[in-house]
Amino acid sequence: QVQLMESGGGLVQAGGSLRLSCTASGSISSINSMGWYRQAPGKQRELVAGITSGSATNYADSVKGRFTISRDNAKNTVYLQMNSLKPEDTAVYSCYYRSNVYTYWGQGTQVTVSS
Repeated sequence: QVQLMESGGGLVQAGGSLRLSCTASGSISSINSMGWYRQAPGKQRELVAGITSGSATNYADSVKGRFTISRDNAKNTVYLQMNSLKPEDTAVYSCYYRSNVYTYWGQGTQVTVSS
């Protein structure tokens, strides 16, 4: 089992910044990927950004150049730095941890960007 603890959501004005953190604990595999999905009301869940234990990254086109994902393997923690936030970034952001067998999810954190 893997547990995920998220932090960092909140309310920010358009153009502002937020940083999300997600720490994994439990049965951590040395080879894994972590990242964030988001879901806005009435919309499908979408991948925002992911990063492997080897630090390979991928981003949704809508956030490229504005969001940066990073990780600290010693702390089993992944970070999502979100800059130049837009109202359309408003959503519940959920952290994931994925091994070659299972995917685990955090409880989700609300990000609200006001115009």
